[in-house]
Amino acid sequence: MRNYYYVTANTAEGFINLLPSNINHLQQIISLNHPSQTVKTKILKDIITKYESTCEVEVLKSALGERYLDGVVIREKSIAILNRSIVPNDMSEVTELDLIQYTQDTPVKNAELEEKFIHHTENAYKHLQTGLRIHDDLEEIYIKEMDFKKADAIVDSFIQSVLHGQPKKNRDGHEYHRFFGTTTVDGPVNVIPHITEKLSRVFYIKGRAGTGKSTFMKKVASTCIEYGYDTEIHHCSFDPNSIDMVLVPALDFCMFDSTDPHEFFPTREGEEIIDLYKEAVTPGTDEKFTDEINKVNDHYKSYMKESVIELKKAGEYLEALEQQFSYTKQERKEISNLIERQIQ
Repeated sequence: MRNYYYVTANTAEGFINLLPSNINHLQQIISLNHPSQTVKTKILKDIITKYESTCEVEVLKSALGERYLDGVVIREKSIAILNRSIVPNDMSEVTELDLIQYTQDTPVKNAELEEKFIHHTENAYKHLQTGLRIHDDLEEIYIKEMDFKKADAIVDSFIQSVLHGQPKKNRDGHEYHRFFGTTTVDGPVNVIPHITEKLSRVFYIKGRAGTGKSTFMKKVASTCIEYGYDTEIHHCSFDPNSIDMVLVPALDFCMFDSTDPHEFFPTREGEEIIDLYKEAVTPGTDEKFTDEINKVNDHYKSYMKESVIELKKAGEYLEALEQQFSYTKQERKEISNLIERQIQ
């Protein structure tokens, strides 16, 4: 069985990597080193195919786009096989596997293509950063119209309901920091439907900028961790300081920011909406500030679109770099077999 999520994202703060909290309890970490993202991704896909029928396989999707992968985690075997490009340099006890030894190609470093890839990627981050600054103007509108006592009461009531009858464990829960999506060459992408489909309770948090969605989820996560429950905390890939999802496997529930660009609605029993705009914002706020809201929305979204354009350009240069790499089926099989022998 496959479980998808991201540990890397393209954000207003640049490239963010949340890998460590997801692998720091594992006994074995293998890093795949090769200049080609395609080669490493193909090997990771082979590992997934080999083990998905017998193990729960966590597939780390890539901020580079749908064509690539960041890694694979098989918890029951206490192992992670990772794309070297996301492994922090200061991470200890990592087994480095240099795939270039097993392939016949002799790539030539193309500094011009690499520089253009970096240039357009950094341009995308600048657009995201500008977009976030403009987006903050939306928060100012709604914060002034918020009833924070009502919002706090909603949070307290929710926490009591999800933890009702649950014992407090004699330990703190583990925090897994992740993303459920990001902005890529393919535009804004997410794996929310995949994450929620296996849960019996799903809470769709509605609201507006500045209406406390992230604060709500941070309080829920903090309390669940304090009660000893391992908790998955998915950060916002626009502003990574904000939280967009909290999932507690042992309690079989998750809650997520269900607003644009990842807006969904309940489709089955066990799913419900919690609307912070409806419950805690002065009625008529949208109508009162319509012109200002539309202006800010259009302005910040224009920068979001520009960021995707820049990422697409970066992706074209990455693809040009990838064209020089090749491998045979036999080479791919030898590498996969080598990794399989290291998996206990």
